Amino acid sequence: MEITPYFTTLLALLFFVVAFIYSSVGMGGGSSYTALMAIAGMSTLAIPMVSLSLNLFVSTISSFNFLRNKHGKMRIILPFLISAIPFAYLGGALSLPKEVFLWVLLASLVIVAMRIYLWEDTSFEIILSQKQKILASLVAGSVLGLVAGIVGIGGGIYLVPLIIMLRIGNQKEAAATGAIFVWTVSLSGLVSRLQYNAIDLTNYLPLIGAVIIGGFLGSYFGSFKYSPKTMEKSLGVIILVAIVFLVKKILF
Repeated sequence: MEITPYFTTLLALLFFVVAFIYSSVGMGGGSSYTALMAIAGMSTLAIPMVSLSLNLFVSTISSFNFLRNKHGKMRIILPFLISAIPFAYLGGALSLPKEVFLWVLLASLVIVAMRIYLWEDTSFEIILSQKQKILASLVAGSVLGLVAGIVGIGGGIYLVPLIIMLRIGNQKEAAATGAIFVWTVSLSGLVSRLQYNAIDLTNYLPLIGAVIIGGFLGSYFGSFKYSPKTMEKSLGVIILVAIVFLVKKILF
């Protein structure tokens, strides 16, 4: 169903907070956007398209702020993008039945919740050779790109800590890579989806405005002043609530 004016206002406020916090650490916030829209009861066709669009707006601003401060390194970014772009396009082209989409979305949100609450310590490191790092980047890019195209989750919530854990880059470089990755897979997935199931984004202008403002402020403070931290735990509550609602929708 379409969101009501009440939900539009409420979602706009919540999306501003999500965009601010996530963009400050190089993430688009797609997992929380998707969770909120699922709670609001939006259609399974609209959810990934709107989420990818919002990811695109936030990560455009984030990428600009991180790149102009010279945190982006192409040697880190390229291996992820090489595999992510075609898989995001493939994911966007898939036309899944509503029930299958809800199961995929549910699994994605459960994994996000596990990442937030169970995988908190990213300080440990795994020693890999340069070839192994490239291979890991290619595999991660393909998996995250596919998920992004299907359900609209950009993947930054996994990618940023993964880069640090594998010693591919430092925190600022990881945040910059996350922002550029989210931008790229969101664009690829959205282009694919718009070829098959276009929607009128003017209906969601308040949400777009909220994430633009939140994304600009968050990425500004994240790239200029604040050190990246694990800030998403409180927002994980939204995802947990969405999981409950989705389980109820699927099973009952």
